[in-house]
Amino acid sequence: MKATIDIPDDLYRRVKAKSALEGRAVREVTIELYQSWLAKEVVTGATQTPEEWLADWLRLADELMKDAPPGPTARELLEEERNRLERR
Repeated sequence: MKATIDIPDDLYRRVKAKSALEGRAVREVTIELYQSWLAKEVVTGATQTPEEWLADWLRLADELMKDAPPGPTARELLEEERNRLERR
């Protein structure tokens, strides 16, 4: 399959020069890089349960909000609203 991609001129010149020094075609190097990239294992947060992931984010939010101005937090406002709606 043919594909057209836009590569910065300087980057392409450097790739072409290095390929030439190694006696390889740019196409060959490109295919090798794509294959290498696809072969890499994707690292995800899948080791955490959704509950653990949420707890981590909430802990991070609490840490970031410690320097916030005084007043109710968005979480507190939402909790109040949820409680109000549940009482109906």
